[in-house]
Amino acid sequence: MTTPDPGTAVPPTRIALHEAEFADDPHAAYARMRRAHGPLVPVDLAPGVPATLVIGFEQARRILNDPLHFPADPRIWQEAVPESCPVRPMMEWRPNALRSAGAEHARYRAANTASLHAVDQHELRALVEKVASTAIGDFLPLGHADLLTQYSYPIAFRVLSALLGCPDEIGLRIADGMAKIFESEAETAAHGNEILGRAVADLVTLRRRQPGDDVTSRLIAHSARLDDVEMSHQLVTLYGAGIEPLTNLISNTVLKILTDEQFSAGLHAGQPVRDALDTVLYTDPPLANYCITYPPYPIDVEGVLLPAHQPVVISLAACNNDPAVTAGVTAAGLSGNRAHLSWSIGPHTCPARTHAYLIAETAVTCLLDALPEIDLACPQSELSWRPGPFHRALEALPVRFPAVA
Repeated sequence: MTTPDPGTAVPPTRIALHEAEFADDPHAAYARMRRAHGPLVPVDLAPGVPATLVIGFEQARRILNDPLHFPADPRIWQEAVPESCPVRPMMEWRPNALRSAGAEHARYRAANTASLHAVDQHELRALVEKVASTAIGDFLPLGHADLLTQYSYPIAFRVLSALLGCPDEIGLRIADGMAKIFESEAETAAHGNEILGRAVADLVTLRRRQPGDDVTSRLIAHSARLDDVEMSHQLVTLYGAGIEPLTNLISNTVLKILTDEQFSAGLHAGQPVRDALDTVLYTDPPLANYCITYPPYPIDVEGVLLPAHQPVVISLAACNNDPAVTAGVTAAGLSGNRAHLSWSIGPHTCPARTHAYLIAETAVTCLLDALPEIDLACPQSELSWRPGPFHRALEALPVRFPAVA
């Protein structure tokens, strides 16, 4: 047996974020990571795709607020990553604000922010209430439903499509492609990327020909003068941030309310749904690990040398629950606490968080008002979580309630 050279560093054992074992109990995995590695953890996002996962709150703040040393442009990294890589569609370079830096980032972000801020919040609330009422009416006579597929997803899909001026036919293809991109299977993710690309291109073509009062039309008319390719990639970002994470935020919040006596009792006592939303965003955000950056050269953080052009992924879930900042904070202390990183911070802070809050809060409120006696249709231990390095997503959320003719 060959004895390792004592002068040669032994590469650390990487933790697989793409396996079902991680999805089943990520917080136990984060605790093991802290004990073994501290705030910076060697992980695999997919087989053979190494990255550094940041699970320390202060380290994450430093990185997210330092775009000079931690830019979000992955182009050098992806030169060595095959197109068949299952996580590449979620990480590859696109000409949009999420994957750019400097002047280009400012240009894209200005167009997105202006187009989103023009959305009327009163009209948005009314739209969510209308979509929620229709969805509830479809399953109310049955006495049971899968809230993930019959409520949370239809709300996220239909509301976002309306905001973007997207017809159902195109929107269904976009949603299908986006869902596939979040999966960890290489063939599924690549196929989803193709579906998504064709669908958003069709939406851009439609709105250039027939502009309306919607986010897509406002992006087209913005002084940034985005071309068709740039337009398509802005829409990919908006859909990516809008459908999957919003679906899971609504579902995970309903699950929290149904399984946590503190929240069910609090809501009966007049506690706002917003507090439950923020607790989920704090403890178990739907986009658990993301905000990816790529250092342009090796950078030392807390004694760990982060390699050049390799992904540095912020674990929003682990950082929010870092014992260094949560020590002594009770569950009640988290209720309504908005000092979490789940919308990111720094130049890449989510520009649509006000809209997301309103949609999710309205959706959960409408459901609880319509079905005050709702309950899980199975033991909580039987619920399954979808594997994948980025999201915190249920496979299904079955519920039961008194049927109403």
